[in-house]
Amino acid sequence: MISGNRHIGSYVSKLSNKLRRKLEMLPSRGEFSGSQGRTLHFLLAQREDVFQKDLEEEFGIRPSTATELLKQMEKNGLITREAAAHDNRLKKIVLTEKALQYRQQVIDDLTALDERLIKDISKKDLQVFVKVVEKMMDNLSE
Repeated sequence: MISGNRHIGSYVSKLSNKLRRKLEMLPSRGEFSGSQGRTLHFLLAQREDVFQKDLEEEFGIRPSTATELLKQMEKNGLITREAAAHDNRLKKIVLTEKALQYRQQVIDDLTALDERLIKDISKKDLQVFVKVVEKMMDNLSE
């Protein structure tokens, strides 16, 4: 408990919900969901092949959640999955031309959201926040 009768999990949950709602309201979201937009942002930043396992690790999601997300993105024409040259069982995620058309909008949307999120918070406070959140995630992984 940290303040009155509030638990830290309550604050984390409220922040997560607000962030999810803001993601869904971004201009590009008429074309795809917030989670698809975050995934596109991640994929656009990669220089090497990306596989489902990479998404699971990056976003801390279960394999079944990643599978559903990728199926939906494939259905929406944002990605294709191709067999990896070194192992046909692995499917690399490839952005389509349609997805590449959204590159700047996705980058602009998420950059603006990040800027809004950290407005009026010092660099030092942000460093402490990241350190604390990483420790909390480690605590829950034990």
